[in-house]
Amino acid sequence: MAGSPTARRRRLAIELKKLREEGGFTCNQVGKELDWSGSKVNRLETGLGRVQPSDIDALCRFYGTSTELRDLLKAFAKESKTKGWWHGHGDAIPGWFSVYVGLEQAASDLRSYQGEFVPGLLQTSEYATALSRASADRSEDEIRSLVEVRMRRQQLLSTAPSPDLWTVVHESALRHVVGSRPIMAAQIERILDTAALRNVTVQVLPFDAGAYPATGPFTILGFPEQEDPDVVYREGLTDSVYLESAADVSLYTKAFDHLRALALSPDRSASFMHAILKEHSR
Repeated sequence: MAGSPTARRRRLAIELKKLREEGGFTCNQVGKELDWSGSKVNRLETGLGRVQPSDIDALCRFYGTSTELRDLLKAFAKESKTKGWWHGHGDAIPGWFSVYVGLEQAASDLRSYQGEFVPGLLQTSEYATALSRASADRSEDEIRSLVEVRMRRQQLLSTAPSPDLWTVVHESALRHVVGSRPIMAAQIERILDTAALRNVTVQVLPFDAGAYPATGPFTILGFPEQEDPDVVYREGLTDSVYLESAADVSLYTKAFDHLRALALSPDRSASFMHAILKEHSR
């Protein structure tokens, strides 16, 4: 998780919650013993509150942790306060999306399904620009910042240690003309080029695939350390949802497995996209 303050903040929150639950305490009980509010304890355990070194000291004394664990938690707290490269784009990047970018930078594997549009990690700048202009009331400066972040995000696929990306894209996303047919032709070429990377797998879900889980677009993020559980990300127009419970992650994992079983194989998907590319190039 090195290099991602968002991921460190999440790991710290997970560890603090684990310590409390292992001790059999409620947030209110911990807060009462430390002369805090129960809501403060909850904020620290959900990553919503800024954690000070004194907070870590107080909690570790109360839970009776080792010096080594206390120092590790302090290191997490310190690293969580640093700024990621995406923070340099200011208000153009919504806070809820900034959280996703931070987690994406730390992920070791990404499994995604997109039904209407090409996934962000596979988009060209021209496609991303046309999409951003249509999706909301944004200034040209904001659109430029959004596209710059999207292009910068794509570097993780070719920069070691790069995550494994497995994505299923619905046929409609490839046929739906965003911007113009030349933009779509270049976009499909980009998908084919990216799919040639050893860590990237792209499958197309064709119109005739039959019934499939009606989940909407989603991404499952996996992390290299066992202590960091998978998380499901679903994006809306003005906010996003993060699902972390084992039951939710299991449900979406099964849905993704179903989708990729119905989709064309990677080789057939490439041939299918070459055929669509010819249509857009006419």
